[in-house]
Amino acid sequence: MESIYFENLDASHRKEVMDIFNYYVENSFSAYPEKKLHYEFFNKFLEMTKGYPAYTIKTNNKIVGFCFIRAYNPFPVFNETAEITYFIDKDFSGKGIGKLALAKLEEEAEKIGVKTILASITSENIDSLNFHKKHGFTECGKFTEAGRKFGKSFDIIWMVKKITTCKI
Repeated sequence: MESIYFENLDASHRKEVMDIFNYYVENSFSAYPEKKLHYEFFNKFLEMTKGYPAYTIKTNNKIVGFCFIRAYNPFPVFNETAEITYFIDKDFSGKGIGKLALAKLEEEAEKIGVKTILASITSENIDSLNFHKKHGFTECGKFTEAGRKFGKSFDIIWMVKKITTCKI
C-alpha cells in the first residue's frame, strides 16, 4: 500500500465519506443507524466537528476512511474531553490505518487542550473493543441493552483514554 495521508474534512468529501459510513450502517453494528443515511447527513459531521480535528484518510488520492473528534458535551466544563470516531473502508481495514488515525487524532487533540478521549462502542463490535483495548483505552461504563439493530439488542460500551503526557 502507498503512503497514508490525512486531509481536512470538507464538503468535497461528502460522497466518499457517506459511502464508507453507510457500508457500516447496513452491514454491521459499528455505526448506530439501522438504515442508510442520505448524503446530506454529512453536514452533521461537519457541524459536530467544528473547532475539532476532522480528516479524511487517503492513499493514492483515494479516500479510504475518515476520522474525527468532537465535543463530548457542549458545556465548557467538558472542554478537556472529546469523543472519537473513525471508519475505514472495508477493503482497507486491518492494515494499520486505524492505528495511524488514532495517533493523528491524539496528537491534534492534545494541541487543542483535550486530555481525555472517549469511545462509544456497541457490544457487538468486538473488533473495535479489542482495537481500543490494545491501544490504551479502558472500559469505563456500560449501558445495558441501550440499542436494538437488526432485531438484536446490544449494549453501549464506553471506553476512555488519557492522552496527556507528563511534562516535568
